[in-house]
Amino acid sequence: MKYVNLGSTGLKVSQICLGTMTFGSPEWRNWVMGEAEALPFIKQALDLGINFFDTADVYSLGQSEVVLGNCLKKLGVKRDRVVIATKVHSTMGDDPNQRGQSRKHIKHAIDDSLRRLGVDYVDLYQIHRFDPHTPMEESLDALDSLVRAGKVLYLGASSMYAWQFAKLLYLADRLGLHRFVTMQNHYNLVYREEEREMNPLCQAEGVGLIPWSPLARGFLTKNRPPGTQGATVRAKNDGFAQSMYKEEADYAVVDQVSAIASRRGVSNAQVALAWLLHQPVVTAPIVGATQLAHVEDAVKATALELSKEELQALEQPYVPHPVLGHS
Repeated sequence: MKYVNLGSTGLKVSQICLGTMTFGSPEWRNWVMGEAEALPFIKQALDLGINFFDTADVYSLGQSEVVLGNCLKKLGVKRDRVVIATKVHSTMGDDPNQRGQSRKHIKHAIDDSLRRLGVDYVDLYQIHRFDPHTPMEESLDALDSLVRAGKVLYLGASSMYAWQFAKLLYLADRLGLHRFVTMQNHYNLVYREEEREMNPLCQAEGVGLIPWSPLARGFLTKNRPPGTQGATVRAKNDGFAQSMYKEEADYAVVDQVSAIASRRGVSNAQVALAWLLHQPVVTAPIVGATQLAHVEDAVKATALELSKEELQALEQPYVPHPVLGHS
């Protein structure tokens, strides 16, 4: 496993981050695994050198955090050996203050996340989306207070427009507050709109990219052949993915991935992840897994060097898309 700095910070993370949305409660989504099923995945990730784990309070309405925390404890992992990331923003209850990025919600959300994870701090605390209903200054000041209190080490953000992120970075600097060091954006071979503004902004500002859905929710691995609802339980029940990855050109990209994977004798996942790891500012794609082989594939991708011609072939079929994934 290769370890790199998280953005421009001194924190070292594995080049693959294990996403834990697939762990939690099947009552939330029928493709989600409980703690007993999740344990082998987290063990394998650790055995392969992954030290970076991403979750969110909204995943299984908190149960994903519980599962991750419990599994790390069962495996006897020392707190200083892992980097834990979680998120705040999404609706966590019926009360109007159980959502967004108000000072009140952030205060309660971090304490709830720490309790569920069973830790006294998180390494990376991310705003899950942009909150248009709360003054930016209020959110930034509330997040800064968590760093100063030792509950959070670093701050991150997730999908939004580049102008919104630029303003957040500017305000943090102007007010002397801790700024965001990562952007968890929607970025993969079939959705590259982030290359227009967000990625260059992050490169200029020293912000590391930790893309979500690097395999387009399995689409790049051919989990949804043309004319079908999907080849896996998740694909068949993932309306979000079906609404985003469906254009003829998207399937043409998959064909290119498959052709290169076949010639190289590797999986589609390895090729798609290797392409991402060749892109500027990408620190660590966040990879979900529903089979143990998915974790191994992801780690193998870090050693796969693609030629200039292969990179061009993978990018050639792409066509522009409407903005996807900000809500």
